[in-house]
Amino acid sequence: MESTVTQASSAEMSAAQSSKAETSQTPPAKGKGLLKRKADSLKDDKSKKKKRKPVKRTVRPNYTVQEGEDMLLIISNISSGDSVWKPKRKVCKKKKTSKKAKTKGSTSKTKKAPVKTEVLKVREETDDKHVVMDSAKTDSFDHWGQSLPIEILVKIFQFAVFQDGAVPLLCRVGRVCRLWNGAASSPILWRSVSIGYCWIEPGKSQLPGTEQKIRNTVDWLAENRLSQLREFSLCHWKKNVDYVIQKVSQSCPSLHSLKLSYCTGMTEKAFQNLGAGCQSLEDINVQHSEINVDGLVSFLEAYGNQIKKIYFTHSTKSDKLLSALSKGCCPELRLLEINTKLDGGYCQLPICIQALQIGCPKLQTFRLMNVTPVPKMIRNTPQSTCGFPMLEELCIATSSHSFMTDNDLNNVLHGSPNLRVLDLRGGSRITSTGLYALPCERLECFYWGLYFNSNTMVASKKGIHMLAQKWSNTLRELDLANQPFSEEDLEIAMGHLSHGVGVDFFRSLNLSGTRITSSALRLLINQAPALKYLNLSSCRYLPRGLKRLYHGQEDIQLLLDKLD
Repeated sequence: MESTVTQASSAEMSAAQSSKAETSQTPPAKGKGLLKRKADSLKDDKSKKKKRKPVKRTVRPNYTVQEGEDMLLIISNISSGDSVWKPKRKVCKKKKTSKKAKTKGSTSKTKKAPVKTEVLKVREETDDKHVVMDSAKTDSFDHWGQSLPIEILVKIFQFAVFQDGAVPLLCRVGRVCRLWNGAASSPILWRSVSIGYCWIEPGKSQLPGTEQKIRNTVDWLAENRLSQLREFSLCHWKKNVDYVIQKVSQSCPSLHSLKLSYCTGMTEKAFQNLGAGCQSLEDINVQHSEINVDGLVSFLEAYGNQIKKIYFTHSTKSDKLLSALSKGCCPELRLLEINTKLDGGYCQLPICIQALQIGCPKLQTFRLMNVTPVPKMIRNTPQSTCGFPMLEELCIATSSHSFMTDNDLNNVLHGSPNLRVLDLRGGSRITSTGLYALPCERLECFYWGLYFNSNTMVASKKGIHMLAQKWSNTLRELDLANQPFSEEDLEIAMGHLSHGVGVDFFRSLNLSGTRITSSALRLLINQAPALKYLNLSSCRYLPRGLKRLYHGQEDIQLLLDKLD
């Protein structure tokens, strides 16, 4: 019995020990299972990543739609020599490299390699078919674009250049394709060029490398694009002005017009190069630019016979230019404009009108912008001349007081029967009687507004009805801002304009700050169908709600309804 008990107890002990061993070994079995599952999941993720389909990229449109007046033009952006975009097959390359690695590792995996290569070949064939189809489509568009005559593109670019300028428009469209490059390089499109200075920020110095790039760009433009240049302008150039003018003078024999706006550094040598290389130059504009005035005077003395238009800004050496013009160095001059800064204050310019009339007998446009002329006498100059017989526009306008009198105005216009535009804004000492005595019978635009605060210095306070009666058949634009004419005088003047022959063509009227009344306005507006601009601001004799600026015929018609 004891032996059986001991055997049983020993059997139970062995069973308990075996169970403990099993319990102690079970946790590592679970850990191995988790590792196996993680490994399997990683393999599944890798297989899923490998089995992902390649992303289909949409081919960008190879054409541009241009809207015309009654049609749409489809213009190709790719020429026949350009390459067509093809999707990259990065996945296929990775599979090929993995195949080589597997063949080196084990022989069992190399048996499955031909199956994968066959799949890859099928995919490559399908991708190639898609690429062929896409290239066929682009070739069809490209063929249509190449069949478009280059003359049509040049004509389209001409409209764009007229609106936005040649630079940088033509430089940008020339990078689209070969067809557009050929059209943009047409010399016809480069006849008018304006180049602004935009290589450095204001206040910063220029690096030598940048300056050399600027010169290289100027050289390339002069040699390849500016062979038929006629109008050229530089804006805000502080350096390399002489270099640019030298290149333009050498490469542009057909240059007609030169404009320097806010530029500095044009020397006498540059003017000499300009005169020697550009025999067709007729127009020079150096307003708001710092130039060598002596160089310009020597240029006018040597090559002034071909100059027809001159623009310059008033300076301390303006007398030299006017004396050169008065001596007859520019006998063919048609336009002379002298201006100054608007914030420069009161500016006087001594001028001998008689000498200028003798030196420039063919002058048609004479403008003094914010400059008040002061009579000046020169020895051996006759006091009476034939005037400006061809003068059509006279502008002596200023934002401050102008001390020009009726006698001074008569000295300028006594021989100008063909005058069409007369701008006397700021002329507070001019009277209606003096204007009525002028020999100008076909005046179309008359500006006589006063743009300063005080009316104490105004010489003319009546007589506007005489001028309205004199020019009622030809007048198109009238400016009487802040003139102290009475309401009866203005009403009679509006009546003369409304009954004139030219009322159908009357288009602009400025009566701001005057004593115009509703009845006087009604007379003119009813009879002027072409009136598009009407300024009634600060008119105290009008009802509230009507004292404002009116634009367009519809707006003016609403005003007429309110007046009725």
